[in-house]
Amino acid sequence: MTEKKEAMDLTEIFGSMVFTDKVMEKFVPQASVAKYRECLESGKALPPDTADAIAGGMKEWALSNGATHYTHWFQPLNGGTAEKHESFLVPDGKGGALTEFSGKELIQGEPDASSFPSGGLRATFEARGYSAWDPTSYAFISDGSLCIPTMFFSYSGEALDKKTPLLRSMQALNRQAVRILRILGDKKTKTVTPMAGPEQEYFLIDKDLYNTREDLRICGRTLFGARPPKTQQLDDHYFGTIKPRVSAFMKDLEFELWKLGIPAKTKHNEVAPGQHEMAQVYTDCNRANDQNQLTMNIMRKVADRHNLVCVLAEKPFDGVNGSGKHNNWSMVTDGGDNLLSPGKTPSQNARFLLFLTAFISAVDEYQDLLRCSVAYAGNDNRLGGNEAPPAIISIFLGEELQAVVDSIITDSNYSTKDVKPIKVGIDTMPLIPRDTTDRNRTSPIAFTGNKFEFRMPGSSQSIAGPNTMLNTIVAGKLSEFADELEGRDNLNTALHDLVRKELLDHSRIVFNGNGYDSSWVRLAKKRGLSNLRTTADAIAHYLSEKNVALMESQGVMSASEMKARDEIHIEKYCNMISIEANTLLVMVQREIIPAVSAFQGSLCSVILERRQALGADVPDPETDLCRTLARSNSLLAELAARLADRLDKIPAANSYRAVSYCRNEILSLMEKIRDVVNGQEKQIPAKYWPYPSYRKLLFSV
Repeated sequence: MTEKKEAMDLTEIFGSMVFTDKVMEKFVPQASVAKYRECLESGKALPPDTADAIAGGMKEWALSNGATHYTHWFQPLNGGTAEKHESFLVPDGKGGALTEFSGKELIQGEPDASSFPSGGLRATFEARGYSAWDPTSYAFISDGSLCIPTMFFSYSGEALDKKTPLLRSMQALNRQAVRILRILGDKKTKTVTPMAGPEQEYFLIDKDLYNTREDLRICGRTLFGARPPKTQQLDDHYFGTIKPRVSAFMKDLEFELWKLGIPAKTKHNEVAPGQHEMAQVYTDCNRANDQNQLTMNIMRKVADRHNLVCVLAEKPFDGVNGSGKHNNWSMVTDGGDNLLSPGKTPSQNARFLLFLTAFISAVDEYQDLLRCSVAYAGNDNRLGGNEAPPAIISIFLGEELQAVVDSIITDSNYSTKDVKPIKVGIDTMPLIPRDTTDRNRTSPIAFTGNKFEFRMPGSSQSIAGPNTMLNTIVAGKLSEFADELEGRDNLNTALHDLVRKELLDHSRIVFNGNGYDSSWVRLAKKRGLSNLRTTADAIAHYLSEKNVALMESQGVMSASEMKARDEIHIEKYCNMISIEANTLLVMVQREIIPAVSAFQGSLCSVILERRQALGADVPDPETDLCRTLARSNSLLAELAARLADRLDKIPAANSYRAVSYCRNEILSLMEKIRDVVNGQEKQIPAKYWPYPSYRKLLFSV
């Protein structure tokens, strides 16, 4: 007789390790909860007694769920997360202990954190950093600690993290969007919130195989590897049946995410063998960012339990599809209206077209800034490949929406519905159908019905940077629009003229064709669009006068904060290339060259034995192979020596010259070494080759 399993209540599991509003109401006095919400809405500081009450409630809840420590969980400029754990226990002076957690400890911490990158915003002798509670993102329990999402800044107030600029950008977008809504007659909306929903791609690799590859362990990607006969050509992995070992990992992962209130919704096999995807439901940009950072951390932990490794590198296998993180972005009012939804009435359509125009104009004007937000060494390996959008920024609108835009620009009939020319006035617009065309997989930014899918972010990166840029550039444009429209007597005419002019000026950024086609590169150049192919091309534009002016005008980052991030960007890129190159040298010199030599020795023994037994005139294919390998090993040794020499001559890692040197001198030589090694791997028996092949890595799980 089989044991009957009880049905699982997923709704009870979801958010069980999160200090939600509902939990707060159970553990914090009602008056303190009300004061907390009042302060959250007004932006005022929490009174000390309210902070103490909330901290006490958090502590009791955390202890009841097995937590023993608390930590301010923040996101430094290295792109990851950081935490410093403190115990709730304090001595009582009588040989025993008490548990304490005050409002002061909740609101602000003082981690040393002197070794995090700061880009010169603070010196080592002024190393203190401060973490401040972010009450807009829920605290949670992880690994026995109460984790409090926080901002991280210097003594003088400069942002030392990725969260603070993101929060500022959300405030900037809210301010400008509400201004626009007031102009359009909306007196009810109080707030507008940018929303995000990231789709996370990743690879799963057997841990035992992973641990034998120094490149994977140190660099996160393979630096060489001959392609197997079959990878993704048959498209049989994409959306295919999930294998038992992977399914067990995914189930375990979802439970861990659900407990932390992360709405993991979708899971499936991706295109490449060993590649998969997980997507979460939309939420505001801040929580979406926090949840995605948590997701990446938990993916690695859960994979380890299953003797797997979750690889988040953008291009872990050369010649095989890489991994991205599609960032679905929109704006929603506190009443639940999506401002990028075409709507069902003329006034809503006018609103939609105005916000759509702001997005199009912003992306065109700040395409370099948006490109910089996804520019780093790992993403250079992916962008421009056939699984990723090209480095040229463009927007896909689809046929129906394009017809609407064309009608406005040309003052001609809206041919799709055969109606009169569209006027953008609040009361004069016809219904715009929601776009029904398929998304363009080759487009960096695609409109998908009521949101834009920004497809350029890489799988390992924080979405805080890209969303900070999206929020800020749109806020900047909405500010310009509000300045233009406020106080106008004939709003309908002003609205139409503004939208038409902006679409006419910025329509070059809209492209509905195949972004992979070489003709698009020529057409984009003709249109005057930027083609910033690599990080070295992109980051030189980051500190342009218009970009700094935008960030300062919207209160998102100061010039010094931007300069600091620029320095960190440069240093990280150069260090990453240097680490990869040195790892490649170690693998080549210590393992690959000796392995090839060992096989050559084996071949020589075979050749000598055959000649002794059969004479020198017998056909001898091993001799040709031995000579080929001798030449390739000699070339490999020469290339390795040249790479070592170039590494010794890298300029100081704080200049654009260093970035260009790494790209032109180091990476180019690494590619030549990869080609030689890949050729050798195809000729060497598996028992001699020192590293597991792509075939094993991709098909072992």
